[in-house]
Amino acid sequence: MKQGATVTRVDDAYERLKEEILQNRMPPGFQAPEPEIALRLGMSRTPVREALIRLEASGLIELIPRRGARVLPVSPSDMREIYEILTALEPEAAAGLARSRPTAGMLAGLVEATDEMEAALERNDLEAWAVADDAYHRRLLALNENRRLSAIVGSLFDQAHRVRMITLRLRAPPTESTREHREILHHIQAGNVEVTRTVFRHHRERAARELLSILENYRLPGL
Repeated sequence: MKQGATVTRVDDAYERLKEEILQNRMPPGFQAPEPEIALRLGMSRTPVREALIRLEASGLIELIPRRGARVLPVSPSDMREIYEILTALEPEAAAGLARSRPTAGMLAGLVEATDEMEAALERNDLEAWAVADDAYHRRLLALNENRRLSAIVGSLFDQAHRVRMITLRLRAPPTESTREHREILHHIQAGNVEVTRTVFRHHRERAARELLSILENYRLPGL
């Protein structure tokens, strides 16, 4: 029981700290010693220490001996590498899902996220659109049976999150992206494995070009 309680506290500390980082309440470059972070969460140091180790493994922070933890910025070169990996792995996850011929019930979350993206775009609510977009990709990933692939891609989502949110209003309305999400869903539903792979790869390649162009044009060194 005691061990289970400790795991729960570590998970809680991890999720709360990750949310602080992703929502920019602990922005890039933020640095604090471990006791200060524990005080911030109102928790003891043991679960916080374990959570920080997990966050370092996820690429969100670095642990500095005797100086605590520092939130890592994400540079344009980091984003280029992240999108290269996403472009290689995510289409395979989507193609594998199409191959498995999932039921309508299994795909309900993807349908809901796609509907929410379209509705948010209609009312020009970019924050809601971004939430639905993130949900779409994470729900698709959750349906994938390769746990290692899911862990790798999920950590990349977390690393890229701040940059995507900060550049959200510097992009054109995500009309094309929304259409692509609906098209990918259609091909998954139909079991079109190769088409799913091709369309998803195109989606990631286009998104990468768009985002990297913004980072270059606005000279954003690291976010």
